[in-house]
Amino acid sequence: MSPQIAGVLQLLALIAALALAYRPLGDHMAKVYSSERHYRPEKWIYKAIGADPATEMRWPAYLRGVLAFSAVSVLFLYAMQRLQGVLPGSLGFRSIDPDQAFNTAASFVANTNWQSYAGEQAMGHVVQTGGLAVQNFVSAAVGMAVAVALVRGFARSRTGELGNFWADLVRGTVRILLPIAVLGAIVLVACGAIQNFAGIHEVGQFTGGTQQWNGGAVASQEVIKELGTNGGGYFNANSAHPFENPTPFSNLFEVFLILVIPFALTRTFGRMVGNLRQGYAILATMAVIWLGFTALMMWTEFAHHGPALQAAGGAMEGKETRFGIGASAIFSVATTLTSTGAVNSFHSSFTGLGGGIQLLGMQLGEIAPGGVGSGLYGMLVMAIIAVFIAGLMVGRTPEYLGKKISTREIKFAACYILITPALVLCFTAAAMALPTPPHSMLNSGAHGFSEVLYAYTSGANNNGSAFAGLNADTQWYNSTIGLAMLLGRFLPMVFVLALAGSLAEQKPVPETAGTLRTDKPLYAGLLVGTIVIITGLTYFPALALGPLAEGLAS
Repeated sequence: MSPQIAGVLQLLALIAALALAYRPLGDHMAKVYSSERHYRPEKWIYKAIGADPATEMRWPAYLRGVLAFSAVSVLFLYAMQRLQGVLPGSLGFRSIDPDQAFNTAASFVANTNWQSYAGEQAMGHVVQTGGLAVQNFVSAAVGMAVAVALVRGFARSRTGELGNFWADLVRGTVRILLPIAVLGAIVLVACGAIQNFAGIHEVGQFTGGTQQWNGGAVASQEVIKELGTNGGGYFNANSAHPFENPTPFSNLFEVFLILVIPFALTRTFGRMVGNLRQGYAILATMAVIWLGFTALMMWTEFAHHGPALQAAGGAMEGKETRFGIGASAIFSVATTLTSTGAVNSFHSSFTGLGGGIQLLGMQLGEIAPGGVGSGLYGMLVMAIIAVFIAGLMVGRTPEYLGKKISTREIKFAACYILITPALVLCFTAAAMALPTPPHSMLNSGAHGFSEVLYAYTSGANNNGSAFAGLNADTQWYNSTIGLAMLLGRFLPMVFVLALAGSLAEQKPVPETAGTLRTDKPLYAGLLVGTIVIITGLTYFPALALGPLAEGLAS
């Protein structure tokens, strides 16, 4: 069987698995967030934190809950790292330096999981399991809660109430993420992923030397790393490490975990607004972009573009021989079109155009299907922009799901789509203009510029993957990427929740013959075009200086 056919068959198997999980998982999540029942463990949590889950919140109160919880999480995780040297289970590792501790705390709380350190050489069991793994759960649950709040904004009328943040946070964690994570961890252990609390031990090598290996609760952290679209690996090699990702089956299973909740949330959206066809339209938009990017990536990597790759017979540099080009391409697109950041290959070693596809996937806003929660609310904001553009074309006040899209809603949506590009481009420009940051570039020219652009694109979009050709463990990059991650995560949430509150206050507008049907293929095509055009106009000059220049020159 040729590598190309093997890659296509893996893609078809992945699509079939996602299709089977779509309806039951989407309906389950809709029931979770619509239920008025509280399980006993959930009541214990509410009592411990002093929250009343029955209290409805308007958007400012909901936002305060998001920001307060996240701020406490940053401080808690920062303190754990700074105190690691005196904590039990530290494996003898010292405490983390202040700038790196800030970067890591910001990264995991912002659901980015950017890592400027090698996990097996820096973090002990307590920080890995009690700090980082916990944030993998709750940061994902925060994103899902914000998405559900926006969906309620569409579903409700004549009220500014969006639900209760604490109830949404706890239910998302206890009823959705935890059960799937337990089952997924069992699957990974069966595949060969390790799960223990062993210390550091040396093993002999065939060359006569020795190598140090760490144990750890890897399978349980790996599953939520993918399921919660987090991405931070237990080991520096991330999902290319055989302890995290042992077999081709486990590799495909991890891609499934990355995509299953973001895709299924479109079913949840359709169920909660009372119109499943609207959810299918959003699903179709996400699927078209994801499949298009996957096909482009596989073509680019299999084409052996450039004399060096033609001489080698394939673009296998930086890729695991266990997975090959096809599985690496599928994983790469899945991780850059979501806010996952996990890697099973060396992104810097992809072809020039392949690296451009990875960058563009993040620059779209990671909405196809995007991160857990963030993908759905990002796509819904783009849906509002598309409706507004359609309204301008025909001279009619735009409407979406029975809500008028007025100046106020468009201002919120415009602020949302402008924040992340501003962070990416401004930080990249500063890093290239100042004398010291360019010293961290391991490559010169277009590829070196792509490394810096990729780092800030990954941070501000809360992705977390890296070209890995950049020494980011410096005070400049730890501090600025940390700021980019926090601002890129929480500033957009401000406008999403403000938009949700504004929509919830409206009274529904009756559908007429002139209403744009947003559940038809024509609208889905308009939405795809809007996403691509807005991203192209925003990032094309920067992409032309980096991956496009490199790809055309090779």
